[in-house]
Amino acid sequence: MDATRDRAHPEGPPAGRPGPPRPATLLRQPGIRVSGRWFIVGSRRYDVTELSHLRTVRGPRDPLTARAVVTTAVVLAAIAAVMAASSASRPIKLSAVPALVAALLVPVVLAWVGRRLRPRPYELWAEYRGTTIQLFFSDSEREYGQVCRALVRAREMARLGPASDPWPNLDPWG
Repeated sequence: MDATRDRAHPEGPPAGRPGPPRPATLLRQPGIRVSGRWFIVGSRRYDVTELSHLRTVRGPRDPLTARAVVTTAVVLAAIAAVMAASSASRPIKLSAVPALVAALLVPVVLAWVGRRLRPRPYELWAEYRGTTIQLFFSDSEREYGQVCRALVRAREMARLGPASDPWPNLDPWG
């Protein structure tokens, strides 16, 4: 028998008596759960009412991507120096143009691909019981947005009470 059910009425409370309201689950994803009372990430659990000063921070760039951008800048500077030195003494031959274009484009394309495939992570920070902590991070802008919206709704529900939840007993993932 489910421990949350009334023992006298195993199928639920009798008609006309709604029973105790359950906090609505606003977001449930693997490893993440946001309800009207709790924000749970992995094995960490935070009371929504004790979270304050929520803020978004972009994490550091991936070291490989940062090195690719620096390498691109160095290669482009070296190519420009060689071209300036060689064009002063003799003009560039038409047959060398494709090689120069490739030498210019390859590092630029590699740096661009690195930035697209390894974006800076989104980090959610907050004050919790007097300490600044990182609540959540994700490389996916969409997942991060979903978690932030659910957490904002949970804080509003906790602040305004049950009147802010339009469906207090409806848990679609339930």
